[in-house]
Formats: sequence, structure tokens, C-alpha cells
Amino acid sequence: MERRDLLRALGAAAAFTLMPRDAKAAWETVSGAPHAPPRALFDERSALVTSLADAIIPRTDSPGATDVGVTAFIDVIVAEYYNDDERAVFLAGLDAIGARAKLTGAASFSEMTPEARTALLDSLDRPVDRQAPEARAWSRLKGLVIHGYFTSE
Repeated sequence: MERRDLLRALGAAAAFTLMPRDAKAAWETVSGAPHAPPRALFDERSALVTSLADAIIPRTDSPGATDVGVTAFIDVIVAEYYNDDERAVFLAGLDAIGARAKLTGAASFSEMTPEARTALLDSLDRPVDRQAPEARAWSRLKGLVIHGYFTSE
């Protein structure tokens, strides 16, 4: 199975978390204000989501996740479609992922060595505790990236 086929299948599964009209509305918000300031993903969190989205769906012979604006899509979803508790849990999980990246001695995930990035992503894919904040955020983030990518124009 090709990577894009696998991602398409996973994206379809992730679609159950967002109704098609919600994804369309989120993309309309993004396209209506392409340079709008972030609503939920500020500074380091936005940079982390961008780096992780690129790791999930990198640019190849086709556009990658950030090429289609997935970070802005996720920002809209987290700000407008998550309730306060969901948003707080997701953001805390992103912070935990960022903290784990810094434990490697790098200033951020994007500055980690490729080997360290792979090790971190592998540990997130196979968490010891699936209820840990970073495990929950990673799972959600993957679904959002994939869903956002395949619902983008």
C-alpha cells in the first residue's frame, strides 16, 4: 500500500471526528482570512504543529500538509470547534510534546536531529500510557492533519 493511500484511509477514519460541513466551514474561515493571527496555536505551539504536520505528511512530488495550510485549519478547529476542556487537554499535550523535544537538547522539535525526531515520533506512536497528555494530543493531531489535508482544496 502506498503511503498516500494509507493516509487517505486514515483520513477517512478521522472524518468521523469532524462532520464534513465543519471541515468545509473551517477551511472557509482559513481562506476568508489567510493571514489572520492565530486563535489557539500561538508561537511555539504553532511552530510545533507545523513541524509535526510536515513530519506526518511531508512534501514529496505532491504538496505536504503545511503547503495546503493545515496549521491554520487546525488552529480554527481547536479555537472554534473544541470546547474549553478539549482545547486545554490538546494544548497541554502539545506542550508536553514540545517539552519532550527540548529534553533532547534541541531548542524545538524542528531543530532536533532527524534521528531524534524519528525516535520521538516512534515513542508517540507507541506510548506506554495512551492517556498521557502527549499521547492523546499526538493521536488527535494526526487525525486533524490527515483530515485537514484531505479536505483541503
